[in-house]
Amino acid sequence: MNFRCLPSWLLAIFAVLALSGCGAMTAQNPSGKYSPVNAVAEGNDSRVLLKGADVVAYFVDGKYLAGNPQFSSQYEAVTFRFASAEHKALFDKEPTAYLPQFGGYCANGIAYAIPWGGDADTWKIIDGKLYIFGGQGSKDAFALDEKKNLALAEAYWKDEVAGSHSFIQRSKRLIFRVPHYQSGEDLARAVANAKTATGSAK
Repeated sequence: MNFRCLPSWLLAIFAVLALSGCGAMTAQNPSGKYSPVNAVAEGNDSRVLLKGADVVAYFVDGKYLAGNPQFSSQYEAVTFRFASAEHKALFDKEPTAYLPQFGGYCANGIAYAIPWGGDADTWKIIDGKLYIFGGQGSKDAFALDEKKNLALAEAYWKDEVAGSHSFIQRSKRLIFRVPHYQSGEDLARAVANAKTATGSAK
């Protein structure tokens, strides 16, 4: 193959795939319907969602809890870990009730069609569904217009991200950005301005 004939965006995707490593690609792109996912390979498990966070704990205990490999379940080729046998039983009974939206990726990133990031300890339940964020800054940016951002994220997930290859999708949308794209600096500035305006209004 003559790589000099390929467009620069495709070369960039090849570079990302080469640097990302096979393990991460396998972990984030299972063969089931729940894909891509924010997962890692750990021990004997090829894809552990959210580094083993107990997804049931968000709903039952209202907090982040690390799961224990002793209490594990498989759903759509993804491993879920739980802090207790009771939580595992709840998940096994109705797994879709506890699934993080957007494969556990940062909801704010999905609003830009970018499956990237997602910290298990930064989260919010909205209308009975679990959303993960890539840190407090991302959560605050999403909250600037939660209704609009949620609609954007749901549309991009449905039409573009769900079922895609996470690394290819990410690379594509980091090069060909959505019309409403804002950089991290832009979002941080908007959050700071909103906080200032709120403070001034008090």
